[in-house]
Amino acid sequence: MENTTQWFTSWFDTPYYHILYKDRDNSEAQLFMDTLTNYLNLPEGGEILDLACGKGRHAVYLSSLGYDVTGVDLSENSIEHAKQFENDNLHFEVHDMCKPFKKQFDAVFNLFTSFGYFENEIDNLKTIQAIQADLNETGFGVIDFMNVEYVIANLVPEEVKTVDGIDFHIKRYVEDGYIIKDINFEDGGESHKFQERVRAFTLNDFEVLFDQSGVYLLDIFGDYKLQKFHKTSSERLIMIFK
Repeated sequence: MENTTQWFTSWFDTPYYHILYKDRDNSEAQLFMDTLTNYLNLPEGGEILDLACGKGRHAVYLSSLGYDVTGVDLSENSIEHAKQFENDNLHFEVHDMCKPFKKQFDAVFNLFTSFGYFENEIDNLKTIQAIQADLNETGFGVIDFMNVEYVIANLVPEEVKTVDGIDFHIKRYVEDGYIIKDINFEDGGESHKFQERVRAFTLNDFEVLFDQSGVYLLDIFGDYKLQKFHKTSSERLIMIFK
């Protein structure tokens, strides 16, 4: 097995990552943002930090709702792409989520399983602590993670996904506490190999991290409509905390 430390710094910066996932449902993402911001009752013009924002699809939509949004990501290519959408209440910066940002917000959103990438366990704790540091006195933290029990039970071991003429050969498995996806494909006569590794954090694992960070878990939901969380049947694990 190749050394996959910091795998996300290379994979997320390739155009192939965005090709493979180009069919993500924007309408579902927007409905989630509507539901979430209404539930949190954020102040009009409130400030939101979109942590690990990728190319900014959530941040752009949140900005259109009237919020002052800062999107940050470690991927320089993603931020460079997102900067084309900047305006007076939408800003993008390259930033390491393990470290506190330079200001505080009414909400910090970490969406679409953008957590648990790190090889070093302490970095997961540092990220929770950084989110807490980024919240003002009345602010809410939100982590939208996969429900690992549901994902593992419904794991598709192998598939071929063809996008833009590229056949992505995908293998999924669980190993050493990680859900792993091997991605192999050819393009332009060259072979490419990437791997995604996400820590298989359960709700209990998050509760330990929250306890260690002095964070208070307020609510838990199981899908983007903010319905009740069920360990075996919910697709998502959405946690709201202070």
